[in-house]
Amino acid sequence: MNTISEYWETIWQYRDTFRSGFWVTLQICVLSATGALLIGSLVAIARISPVPPLRAAGTAYVTIFRNTPLTVIMFFAAFALPELGSNADFLRIPGLDKIFGRLGTDLPYFRFAVLALSMYTAAFVCEAIRSGINAVPAGQAEAARSLGLTFIQNLRHVVLPQAWKAAIVPLGSVIIAMIKNSALAGFFGVVGDLSQSANSLTSAGGEPVIPIFIGISIGYLILTVPLGLLLDQVEKRRAVTR
Repeated sequence: MNTISEYWETIWQYRDTFRSGFWVTLQICVLSATGALLIGSLVAIARISPVPPLRAAGTAYVTIFRNTPLTVIMFFAAFALPELGSNADFLRIPGLDKIFGRLGTDLPYFRFAVLALSMYTAAFVCEAIRSGINAVPAGQAEAARSLGLTFIQNLRHVVLPQAWKAAIVPLGSVIIAMIKNSALAGFFGVVGDLSQSANSLTSAGGEPVIPIFIGISIGYLILTVPLGLLLDQVEKRRAVTR
């Protein structure tokens, strides 16, 4: 029977693998969170737009992605997009691929994972922002319209600044869920992330499962616990200022 010290020795032995996997996972999470916030904000604006086709498109997006399992979206991104002739090359953004080198590599699974996570999480970001928008008193938007502000000006100067404050905690919860969901990336070909590192160590290396997954759990806790503590502080400050 393995002891705790033996588990720790196994984790320490493969610390470089865990460190590399942690770095790849962190890159996926940063890029996916950025993409989800951008896409989700646009979808939220579409959902409250006075233009019916935009509202319908926003509603359809949220309905489809919120009710489709992430595994299916990951599978489509990793296997169906290549069949359709796409390698997600549009994510090879000049300058950004220098910071995140894997965006510019010939192995597209990193970009597929970022795309899938961004589009899936964007549906939940949209709903979090929309809940923040609904928390803004309707009289403020009406006052802005009476002053002659357009829909976009109303959003930019009146509604969204207040909506972001109301939505910050739900958005943080969405991002934490996205970080944990990123574990699926390794099972769809992303080389080097935490979950893929576990696959390689337990299958090819024949290492015991328990310490490997303890190491992975520590990596994800490092990513999620500080964010959770930050959200707790934000919520406490908001409660004091009310």
